[in-house]
Amino acid sequence: MDAHAHEHPNSSPPVAGLLAQFASPEALRAAAAAVRAAGWTRWDVHSPFPIHGIDRAMGLRPSPLPWLVLGAAVVGVVLALAMQLWMNGIDYPLIISGKPLLSLPTSVPIMFELGVLLAAIAAFVGAIALGGLPLYGHPVFFSSRFSRASTDGFFIFLAADDQRFEPISAQALLRSAGAVSVETLQVDEASGRVPGGLYWILATAVVLALLPPVLVTWYRTGPKSNPRIHLIQDMDFQEKYRPQSASPLFADGRATRPTVPETIPQGRLQADEHLYTGKVAEQWVTTFPMQPTAAMMERGRERYGIFCTTCHGLVGEGGVSGITSARAVKRREPNWVLPLSLHTQSVREQPVGQLFHTITHGVRTMPALGAQIPAEDRWAIVLYVRALQRSQNATLDDVPEPIRSQLRPVSP
Repeated sequence: MDAHAHEHPNSSPPVAGLLAQFASPEALRAAAAAVRAAGWTRWDVHSPFPIHGIDRAMGLRPSPLPWLVLGAAVVGVVLALAMQLWMNGIDYPLIISGKPLLSLPTSVPIMFELGVLLAAIAAFVGAIALGGLPLYGHPVFFSSRFSRASTDGFFIFLAADDQRFEPISAQALLRSAGAVSVETLQVDEASGRVPGGLYWILATAVVLALLPPVLVTWYRTGPKSNPRIHLIQDMDFQEKYRPQSASPLFADGRATRPTVPETIPQGRLQADEHLYTGKVAEQWVTTFPMQPTAAMMERGRERYGIFCTTCHGLVGEGGVSGITSARAVKRREPNWVLPLSLHTQSVREQPVGQLFHTITHGVRTMPALGAQIPAEDRWAIVLYVRALQRSQNATLDDVPEPIRSQLRPVSP
């Protein structure tokens, strides 16, 4: 037998506090004001529904939780904007469809989402932390009277760890405040322990959270004989023919059917040789198939910014002036050929029909863009390329005669 049991055979658990019950919400509010006036700091009220004015009677200050949520939202907005500025404008500046590297309207959705996410996390964590949770037990839960706190009971609990706590004077205070009953509560040593089942729940959650990365790592360590795991089948395993696969359905044994000879898709006749090939009688043309206009030049500038600047740069310098070319050089792509400058003599001397052909069918590592850009837009790009070449290689002959006649020769 324990030696301490002989020394204190009738020892009882320490007092946790006093629980007082009141008859009505008004009595509870008046009692809360009296307890506050007495200088108590470790106490609380319990009611089945909110009581108007109870926070003022208790002297409660406004919760800092709204400021925490606002601060987290502002941090999320600023973080999202800085993240997009770094990713899109500094670390990997990529021009997409001629859009600016950083545009506030396009950044707003991410700023909004990250602001809401951090605000929600702050509200959840802040409410738990400010409420003193997790709290696995409380002395009031061992009172049979307190079960009415969720129906028609109104209670005040004075904690024994308050510096003003003294059982007799505390009971007198509660009685004088209108309490219909006052109950002394003892500390239950088991009430503060973490439930044993919680450890199993946390352990199970950790194991389940580790399963996906473990499975992904296992699958990526080497080739597997079985197909990859598909929780959602989508259309990956539908019965279909793969490109260049065989089929017994047709006489030639091919699943991919060739186009029908001498057929032209509707609206794709392309009878204008000058417009669609850049040639006339197998010779490169030197004129445009349509009259160049300011609108055509602007269209060419726009299309050039979308399809050409990533390799040739904004002014056609070639080399590594474009982001795609610079990245290919940085990655040391073995088959990459640096784009030529559009201002070299050989390119400037090419007829416009040859430039049109290059855009249409590609050259070296430049892809063919004929399937992506309509013929009219390709001619607009050629017009803009000519303007770029002229802007970087202008001579006195390019100045109109009325203006040229007014220029004075510069003395040597």
